[in-house]
Amino acid sequence: MRSFHLIVLSCTLALLAACSPKYNWREAHGDRIQFTVLLPAKPASFSRQIDLNGIPVAMTMTAAEIDDVTFAVGAAELADAAQAPQGLASMRTALINNIGGTVRATPIPGKTEGAQVLDVVATGVARGRPMVLMARLIAKDKRIYQVLIVGEEKAVTPENIETFFTSFKPV
Repeated sequence: MRSFHLIVLSCTLALLAACSPKYNWREAHGDRIQFTVLLPAKPASFSRQIDLNGIPVAMTMTAAEIDDVTFAVGAAELADAAQAPQGLASMRTALINNIGGTVRATPIPGKTEGAQVLDVVATGVARGRPMVLMARLIAKDKRIYQVLIVGEEKAVTPENIETFFTSFKPV
């Protein structure tokens, strides 16, 4: 019986060690363009006009940062769904350029059904530090989304990648 209690205690301690109190996952929602996603802290949102290679859009970003790792969802609506491929390609290029990145072939977990999806994983340097960028760019009808994690590679864990990307659902 004593060995059973030791096993239970060991398992409990292992589970507690795996939980990081820094990551307080909570459901966040898009305001203007609807989506749901789990973010590791209380999110902040802001909107700004951006140019996607000749396509002006108002993009709203909802993001949270933990240990210098940013988890963010950008959402915008295009004038015409036919602009989606150009919009996604422009977002991809801008994100890679932001870190002076080199693209890697690494899969991102989770999928978004009924949408055009472009996954990007790149490494580079931003703010003088080596960074990894993982982004899923999605077009669904006239709506486009960028779901991304960017931070120092050693701080981006497989568990957090899985939680974040598999939780994203456009509405």
